Amino acid sequence: MSMYTIEDLHYLMIRLRRPEDGCPWDLKQDYVSILPSTIEEVYELVAAIENRDFANLKEELGDLLFQVVFYSQLAEEEQRFGLVDVVDGLVEKLLRRHPHVFPDGTLQSHRDKSLKVDESSIKQNWEKIKETERGDKGLPGLMADIPQALPAMMRAQKLQKRAAKVGFDWTQTSAVLEKLKEEVAELEHAIEVREANNIDNTGNVEEEFGDLLFSCVNLARHLNLDPERSLRQANAKFQQRIQFIEKKLEGDGKGFSDLSEQELDQLWLQAKANLVSEG
Repeated sequence: MSMYTIEDLHYLMIRLRRPEDGCPWDLKQDYVSILPSTIEEVYELVAAIENRDFANLKEELGDLLFQVVFYSQLAEEEQRFGLVDVVDGLVEKLLRRHPHVFPDGTLQSHRDKSLKVDESSIKQNWEKIKETERGDKGLPGLMADIPQALPAMMRAQKLQKRAAKVGFDWTQTSAVLEKLKEEVAELEHAIEVREANNIDNTGNVEEEFGDLLFSCVNLARHLNLDPERSLRQANAKFQQRIQFIEKKLEGDGKGFSDLSEQELDQLWLQAKANLVSEG
């Protein structure tokens, strides 16, 4: 049995958007309206990979690919560019960014296999190429091309990495930890001022809390951790512990509101011990 191709997918998208006999839902969509679906598909793909759910990985990759095809079709209808232009631009950029694989900048070129490739020099060259690309686009400033719409934690990572490339960074993790402690103290002070004076300085507390989160992201970067992944793991752990407590309460015919704070603390410790033993 023959398999469908990317050309078939492109044709399917054209049919979905054809005014005379297309899909009413697809026809009324635009760039902004399908953004939530795109974000959702990305996170579903992330979940499949992190859960090693390879049975669904192929489908999630397909769902994400469809988003690319959809945006490309919208642009093609406006005579801006099409799917073939997206592919062409991507291949051209990757050829340019991998001179250690394609020395002549063509798919047919090959590097001398006898020459060893140093990973650190590849990374440095990669950054130089990207910097040149930013200059070619006429983007002003070191961080001008970091999208404002990125999730705040991801954008913090990118801002910090970009600053680190020009030497604006701590060299020791211990210094980052000290900064984190400093931010905790400043947040505590802001909270104390609000409570002692019974005033609404929420803006100041929020600012200090933001600084604390920013420092946490910075620490994660220095520890070579992905803060988003770390938080997802913490979320999953918290959910598992709550589910353990729910089952215990259900078995006793009780609810959360039936227990004191001390009793809930005891159940929480049980949940922690149970999940550690299972792990």
